[in-house]
Amino acid sequence: MCGKMGATKGKRGHVLAVPFPAQGHVTPLLKFSRLIASHGVKLTFVNTHFIHNKLAAATNSHAPQLGVVLASISDGLPDDDDRSDAFKLWESLNSTMAGHLTELIEKINASNCDEKISCIIADVTLEWILELARDFGAQSFGFTPASAASLAMVLQIPNLIHQGNLDLNGTLKGIESVRLTDEIPAWRKDEFAWSFPIDLKTQKIMLECCLCGEKSARFRSTWLLCNTFYELESSACDLSPKLLPIGPLLDSQCRANCSSFYVEDTSCLRWLDEKAVASVIYVSFGSLAVLSHHQLQELALGLELSGRPFLWVVRSNLTNDGSRVEYPEGFLGRVCSGGLGKIVEWAPQERVLSHPSVGCFLSHCGWNSTLEGLAAALPFLCWPYFADQYHNQSYVCDKWKIGLRIEQDENGIRGRDEIKKKIEIVVGDDDIKANALRLKEMATMSVAQEGSSFLNFQRFIDHLIME
Repeated sequence: MCGKMGATKGKRGHVLAVPFPAQGHVTPLLKFSRLIASHGVKLTFVNTHFIHNKLAAATNSHAPQLGVVLASISDGLPDDDDRSDAFKLWESLNSTMAGHLTELIEKINASNCDEKISCIIADVTLEWILELARDFGAQSFGFTPASAASLAMVLQIPNLIHQGNLDLNGTLKGIESVRLTDEIPAWRKDEFAWSFPIDLKTQKIMLECCLCGEKSARFRSTWLLCNTFYELESSACDLSPKLLPIGPLLDSQCRANCSSFYVEDTSCLRWLDEKAVASVIYVSFGSLAVLSHHQLQELALGLELSGRPFLWVVRSNLTNDGSRVEYPEGFLGRVCSGGLGKIVEWAPQERVLSHPSVGCFLSHCGWNSTLEGLAAALPFLCWPYFADQYHNQSYVCDKWKIGLRIEQDENGIRGRDEIKKKIEIVVGDDDIKANALRLKEMATMSVAQEGSSFLNFQRFIDHLIME
């Protein structure tokens, strides 16, 4: 969309964008914010101090990004507190964020009467921010970084609770699955956006976040801006009348600077340059997923057994006990020294996925990663960790047929032989490759001139200017 739409003339207002403080929420909203700013709309992007500093450290810059002004407020926690404690962070955001944001808006409005905040875009989980917009006479728009199907299911939470099919911890009762339409894969137990069965306290917090999203969708938002495109999820989009699909939001569309919390290791691009076309397995589990020591070892050995070159993103905190990552004995010497494998702390993912040497994406199936892999026409190997990733896996494997599941054994482990087998199958499946190419073409058309997402974005910009 960027570079193809002409700048719109007239009043442009001042937009305030506020993401939930997590990588998978910040990245797509920042991309969308850059897209808005590229059309002459003044936009201030508000992170918490903690996230703002992580982003600045990773990009080595505090400068505005393509016209987006970066600002920050407190999340209410001390600087040295643990932000991985979901309960503590959620409680702090609930009790303090609205007050800090009010102060920021008042300061912005007082600094220039001609550039007062006229519109607030906030993550749907931050429902109280959208309510705050009304106090300042600003328009309010919810932003959801997940699929349209995930949002449609969130809208069903009150009904599921009322019917007795969902308890107050978010666990399904009395039924085995929920299906919204024949075109949308069903959600089985523990596959909902709020599901985290290994820790019901965290699951309850995630359910509360989703209930905030439900309120945002029904009562607070003029439109719900979603990082998807209509042709991909038409049935799910039709279930939410306020939904405005404006994706896929990609770096290539938004002329984006880096929006990662981690320093990207670009040496992997030079390594990819030396590999054959479509030969490399790219492995990444995003910013939150963790593996047990045993599981990490099985994955390492499975990649080695495949005999195919692989690029593996291994965060320093990838193990679930917080210990140092340990590979099988002799593994690094056998695969990395010989050029078969490349391991990095973090990769420039979209550039990697679009590299001609990459032939498969072994992914946790986060929605951002799913769209990025889809837009690169890559076959998937699915390894979901939690939340909406399981339903995204169902989309990939059952609905779109562009990937395969890596199955767990009776002990919950994805073994080396299963990993090797699924790699061999997916790289040789011409039907999967053809389906992936078809979806890439659909994604490209949606953001091209007169495409569905292109027109929806133009509708949004026109609405901002006309109000």
